[in-house]
Amino acid sequence: MKKVLLNVDETKGSKRVLTTFRNVIGHAEEVILLHVAQPEGRTLMTAMLGEPEMSTLKESLKGTEHMEAMDMKAEKILAYYRRELENSGQSNIKIIIRSGSPTDEILKVADEEDIDLMVLGCNGRKWYQKLITGCVAKDVEKMAKIPVLVAKAVGCEKTSFVMEEAYAAR
Repeated sequence: MKKVLLNVDETKGSKRVLTTFRNVIGHAEEVILLHVAQPEGRTLMTAMLGEPEMSTLKESLKGTEHMEAMDMKAEKILAYYRRELENSGQSNIKIIIRSGSPTDEILKVADEEDIDLMVLGCNGRKWYQKLITGCVAKDVEKMAKIPVLVAKAVGCEKTSFVMEEAYAAR
């Protein structure tokens, strides 16, 4: 595998991303570690923000304590995953931090970086929680032009399209 994008955050699903990467792929020529911060939080409102509104929100948050805290959190998260990958022998790791809609940013980075495979986590939220906050993995899977491997956290509901550990789309 040449270029693999691992979308990571602080959730259980992201830890499964790391495990799935190690067990299924093992090693890639290049790993892109991506963290997408959501300045507006995880709500139904996220889906309602268009590009102009998101741009205005990002601009208004620049230089604020909130944005600095989000950046520090992202750096800690990415440092953890980088260290874990390096400890398992993976070299050539590129770090990318974005803010905005996770689905949009993941797809943009995949396109910009000419990614061969994306690995995303499923966080195990219940259907009613997903109704309110959405499901990034499901949305990316539907819109991606490249294969997507979804790593399940303990608690992810089984549906007809989910295998035991992970499933591949496309």
